[in-house]
Formats: sequence, structure tokens, C-alpha cells
Amino acid sequence: MTDWGERAAAMLAQLSHLSEPGPGVTRLPFTPEHRAALDLLKEWMEGIGLTVTLDDAGTLVGRLDGPPGVGTFLMGSHQDSVREGGAFDGIMGVVLPLLALEKLRAEGVALTFAVEILAFADEEGVRFPTALIGSRALAGRYDNQVLDMRDANGVSLRAAMADFGLNPDGIDALKRDPDNVIGFLETHIEQGPVLERECEAVGIVTAICGIERHQIEIVGETGHAGTLPMEGRRDALVTAAAIVTELNRAARSTPDLRATVGALTVEPNVVNAVPRAAHLTAELRSPCDETRRAAGVELHRFAELLAQEKGVRINCTRTYAQTAQPCSPDLSVQLGRAVKQTGGRGVSLPSGATHDASAMADLCPIIMLFVRSQDGISHKPEEFTAPEDMNTAIDVLARFLKIADQK
Repeated sequence: MTDWGERAAAMLAQLSHLSEPGPGVTRLPFTPEHRAALDLLKEWMEGIGLTVTLDDAGTLVGRLDGPPGVGTFLMGSHQDSVREGGAFDGIMGVVLPLLALEKLRAEGVALTFAVEILAFADEEGVRFPTALIGSRALAGRYDNQVLDMRDANGVSLRAAMADFGLNPDGIDALKRDPDNVIGFLETHIEQGPVLERECEAVGIVTAICGIERHQIEIVGETGHAGTLPMEGRRDALVTAAAIVTELNRAARSTPDLRATVGALTVEPNVVNAVPRAAHLTAELRSPCDETRRAAGVELHRFAELLAQEKGVRINCTRTYAQTAQPCSPDLSVQLGRAVKQTGGRGVSLPSGATHDASAMADLCPIIMLFVRSQDGISHKPEEFTAPEDMNTAIDVLARFLKIADQK
């Protein structure tokens, strides 16, 4: 009998070598490493009878045709990585559905709908300051202004895609007809500790969290650290610390809310002067948009009151917002049935990270299958998902397709 998990591990190991030199995996879009990964994936896709094409957004598409006139179910994830990332994030979600189709073929199962496996070019947004180009193109939400964006070497996205053999002017034509698409399933490592704590190999994602980001500027007054009395100081860093503490308190006391201050700078940033100014970011995430928005409103209210209390000026501006994307209840029920058929409990959990599925939600119903991450590690060379867990995930995907075929 085929050990599908070990097959997956071997394939991912091969793909991990298609990387820039250095620790872990660095595979950026529209590079020689990207091309090598596509060549290998194409070989595997064609090996199980898929028709393979590369669209003008750089998405590799492996298609298993169904009877004439039927709809298409989409599966896949992204091939790119962060710098010095792991061998599983993204690319595992291409390999596992490919093996699920091979498993069904070995069982003699012929589906009554078409299936496409998608390997998106750029989800991480590491090389260019944009992301989700391939999935947005299929959903008809692609913005061609991003083609003018440049990487660290001054190469525009348009030029990089053209050098890769693509036609950037053809991206608009990639929009799919929602009437012909049944749904999209993305398989991904969890990137967190929940499944490990629950002793479950896989879990069902309920929603992809909404995100909003705020830039906060605090302006106080500097002075000599030894001569300026504590009473009456207008210390910008002390004020910033109060905001950090309040965000942490709010997130710990509010279900399904996560808050992070990821960047903080101080002026004049010297050991013997009271900080005159502080600049920080605040990021809020939640699968519930109402929870996230309320936290943002409360942040601004808190900052206004704090400014009065501390005698400083605070400018708090929301700079980015992305709504949450709930997963399809109907498809999630079917995925849950498949998980339980493999002996799993069907643990549900939200995704705190953004995925291609969040863009595909503008095209069709979406679902996500999380697979256990060892120690919750992601975006590092130590990232690891055990072969036996991948074996379970492949079994779940194959069973899901059979269940969906009965609907």
C-alpha cells in the first residue's frame, strides 16, 4: 500500500531544494527557483493525467476534466515562501491535493465534476509590495496598478512577469465565471499551536480573520534625564507603553481578538534624554468584523483620553482594513464529515493569517483545512508537519471530494 504521507514528505523535500542559497527555503515569484518549482509540479501533475497550463498571473493550473458542462472545484495554495522560510507553508497545499487526486485514481474513483489544482505565484508579498495576484485575478479583483511596483533591485512587477514569459496585459482576462466554479479548498499548515494542543492532525477553518492597522504618533517634550522632574514630564515613550499595555489587556479580555504592536521607534532615542516622540503600529485581527472594528474605535478613544492625561499630542490613523472571510458552512459540513471518517473530531478554529482563500472568497465559496504544525512553527527553517499528519490530510481531501460528488 502507498504511504501517501511519506510520498508527500519526499515531494516537499525535493521542492525545498529549489531555493536561493542559505538557511531554509527562499523561493520568490518570477525567479529561476519559481520556474524550477513549476517544472517539477508540472511533471507530477501530468504524471497523474492532469492537463497543465500556466496563466498570465503565474498560476500553474493542473486540470482534471469532468463530464461536459459540469462545474469545477478548485484546490491549491501558493508556491512562494518568505525569506529563509520553511518547506511546508503554502506549497504543501499544492502537493497534498495532487496526491489526493492520485489516490482517487488508484481507487478507480471518477468524479462527476472537474477539479483544478492551483499553484499561485505570490501570496507572501516578499519580493514586491503586493500579494495575492493570482487569486485576485481569478476573482476579478486584480488591480493592474500593482504592475508598476518594484522590488528591492528596481525591477518592476510588469518586467519580472514579462521576463518570466507571461503577458501582464492578459491578467484581466483570467477572471472566472462564478457560475462555473463550485468552490475553493485551501490546505495549509496551521501556523499555530491549537491542533497540537488538541492532539488532532487536522482542523476545519471557520473564517479568515479580518485585519486593520493603525499608525500612532505621540509627540511630547524632551529634557535632560537627570534634571527634569518626574512630575509633569511629557514622556512620549511612557504614553506609548500605556497604549501597548491597553491593547494587550483588550485582546486578552475580548474573545477572538488579537492585538499586536509590531513596530516602535523613539526620538531622540538616547540614554540620557526623555523621549520627545514615539511612533508605533497597532494591528488588530478577528474573525468577527464587529469585534475588530469595535477594538479600533476603542483604541482611538483611549488615545484621545490618554493624550489629555499625559499632556501629549497623539495622532492615531487607521491605515489598512480587510474584512473577515467566513468559510462556507455547507462545504465545511462536508469537510467535517470527511475528517470524522478518518477518526478526527473535526476541531474548528479561525485563521489569524491571510491566505489566497481570502481573495478567492470574492469568486466562490471557500473552505480551508489546517494541518498540524510541530510547535506551531511557521516562516522558519524549523517548520515541520509530520508525514502521518499529511497522510491523514490526503485521506480527508480524497474523502471530501467523494462526499462532494454525492451532493
